[in-house]
Amino acid sequence: MLEELRITGLGVIDDTTLRLTSGMNVITGETGAGKTMVVTGLGLLFGGRADAGRVRADPGRAVVEGRLKLRGTLGDAVRTRITDAGGEADDDGSILLSRTVTAEGRSRAHVGGRSMPVSTLSELGEQILAVHGQSDQLRLLRPSEQRSALDRFAGPEHEKLIDTYREAFGRWRAVVDDLADRKRNARQRSQEADLLKLGLDEITRVDPQPGEDDELRNEVQRLEHAEGLRVAAALAAQALAGGVEAADDTPDATQLLGLARRTLEGQAAVDSSLGDLAARIEEAATLAGDVASELSGYLSSLDADPARLEAIYERRAALRALTRKYADDVDGVIAWAENARTKLSELDTSDELLEELDRERQRLEAAVGELAGRLTAARREAAGRFSEAVSVELAGLAMPHSRVEVAVLTRSPSRDEPAVTVDGETLAAGADGADEVELRLHAHPGAPALPLQKGASGGELSRVMLAIEVVFAGAGGPPTLVFDEVDSGVGGTAAVEIGRRLARLARTHQVLVVTHLPQVAAFADRHLVVAKDTGGAITTSGVRIVEETERARELSRMLAGLPDSDLGIAHAEELLSVAAREKRA
Repeated sequence: MLEELRITGLGVIDDTTLRLTSGMNVITGETGAGKTMVVTGLGLLFGGRADAGRVRADPGRAVVEGRLKLRGTLGDAVRTRITDAGGEADDDGSILLSRTVTAEGRSRAHVGGRSMPVSTLSELGEQILAVHGQSDQLRLLRPSEQRSALDRFAGPEHEKLIDTYREAFGRWRAVVDDLADRKRNARQRSQEADLLKLGLDEITRVDPQPGEDDELRNEVQRLEHAEGLRVAAALAAQALAGGVEAADDTPDATQLLGLARRTLEGQAAVDSSLGDLAARIEEAATLAGDVASELSGYLSSLDADPARLEAIYERRAALRALTRKYADDVDGVIAWAENARTKLSELDTSDELLEELDRERQRLEAAVGELAGRLTAARREAAGRFSEAVSVELAGLAMPHSRVEVAVLTRSPSRDEPAVTVDGETLAAGADGADEVELRLHAHPGAPALPLQKGASGGELSRVMLAIEVVFAGAGGPPTLVFDEVDSGVGGTAAVEIGRRLARLARTHQVLVVTHLPQVAAFADRHLVVAKDTGGAITTSGVRIVEETERARELSRMLAGLPDSDLGIAHAEELLSVAAREKRA
């Protein structure tokens, strides 16, 4: 759970700390006091988009810090993820998170004492936190969100089926698009293929080899300077070991080294260090002999063959013709040829290939149709369970005669839409299947089933959203749930029932509720009040925990706007007493 939240320099909040409990935490306060900034701060802490306009001019940056204490499998997974990224947990196992946003819009994130990308906070947020506000209610009106809600309820096996379908759908669409492109651009592809074939034919005739241009360059230099190389090698060989052309009275290096060695050896008995030097001279003589032998072999290999030189000139001219057209060097020409062969296979518009692609398209289309049918059947089965579960929750939210219906619909394709055959029927298919999901509300017995956007008022939509979240909570999900004024437009008995449901959620989850309803606030395990201070030159807000008498006064303010009214306080105390009994039940 989130144990602590500190917000500095965000909106009207200068510096405040929220100490949270594991149950139901309620946040109340006057309109404009800064309750929304608490939710905004939570969003920032878990990777939400940074808005520099909300940063206070002084100190010029907003900082949101949080302390997480996680247990169980989720806690182990989160700690492992953070450790792998270089962060560390505190000694008590808690994890510190931090997000900083400057007035210039720069943003930084820290997790476990280590600077990390903001995306790491987002990744953690998906596992830890679910935020529900009025914008979420509006999002729930979209068909794609309603389909996602049903898929989430259906469970992990259903999600695996969706992944399998999406993979098959992607491969099918790739083949369809490839086939259509080859047919549509057959002439252009044929012209491009002809040009590539001409280039490949020219390169194949020359048949360049890797590194050949460098090898030929070195060889031509040797041939062009063969006489100079021969003279240099011959002179060096004579100097080292003599030879037929050496003068009889001219000692070579080998003879001189031999003389030096013998001279030193003659005196080694007197001074042993001269023996060591003599041994080293012997090594030098051996090395000089080896070099002389190699020079002899080099001289025999030198060839001033004019015919070979002419052949190299012609070969280099052929290679230069290729490098002028296709690349900077021979290796680049070879790479161009390899790419051209690959491109030719992509440009192929032969009847044989088109027929093969069409067979693959038909095979994949049949597979997508079969998976789409299984997906539709699975959604319809889940729709019945989902409708029943949400309707039961609505009955407990003062909508006893209302019922939610989940319709799983199929569409006939338009001209340009992809289509598959599902159980003998041609249907429009997308990346999520061949279905559209629509949540409908029966407001009362005998009323027609209308889509949520047409059949639900603001208060009803809030309760439907809460009912769906209660159903989701029973199937797992993030351990911390945040509700930002989802009770808007609700009052009376419905407000009490919302408070009761939120309290029930708080038995298994940490729940944070921003509310304006005293009936909801009465169910809190911890009540925090955002208070605005206008005494100074700049308006600021802070958050404090209220208990006992202070809490009754806050509920009285929420009830009648009169925190010191004896009647209001009595009513507030009655609300608290009722809520306490309900929570114990």
